[in-house]
Amino acid sequence: MTHINVKVYSDYVCPFCFLAEEPLTGAVNSFDSAHINVEWMPFELREYPTPTLKPEGQYLKETWKHSVYPMAKSMGIPIILPEISPQPYTRLAFEGSFFASEQNKAKEYNHRIFTAFFQDGLDIGRQSILESCAADIGLEPDKFGLDLRSGRFRRECQRQLVIGRDVLQISSVPTFIINNDVRIAGIVSKDTLLSLFEKQLG
Repeated sequence: MTHINVKVYSDYVCPFCFLAEEPLTGAVNSFDSAHINVEWMPFELREYPTPTLKPEGQYLKETWKHSVYPMAKSMGIPIILPEISPQPYTRLAFEGSFFASEQNKAKEYNHRIFTAFFQDGLDIGRQSILESCAADIGLEPDKFGLDLRSGRFRRECQRQLVIGRDVLQISSVPTFIINNDVRIAGIVSKDTLLSLFEKQLG
């Protein structure tokens, strides 16, 4: 039986990455989920100490008004432009994703971090918020917090970030890589993903 591996390079502060989650989930659920493995991969749009964007700035206001809000409305997905200014760095949240992956909760973790930021307006750059999100999906917040403080996943997180940026030369998110040979940047519709999966399954 053919298996499909989908790697999604994304950043937790990118609204288009959040919106890309639903059509992907819908496409995957249309098949036997055991045959399609989805990995959410870290990609920092703005790595520390590069300044992050401010929601009161012209760029975010215009992008949300003309692109994000209309797209979210058409998809029926509630979303807000978080008021946290400047926007948080996402490295720590990404390190937490490796903890979640070890506990087979990567999908739930990624979804919760997205909703924490884009629906609840929470500062996902703060460890206490990340611990609360971990608890929300059934992870042990104390152990999660300890691993973040100790930097247990720091090296692997950095390694994956370098692969995305320097080896694969990804420059925008979301970027989908399917079975290492199909690469698509931007939000992909459920129908397009279904077609791509069917081709891969032969």
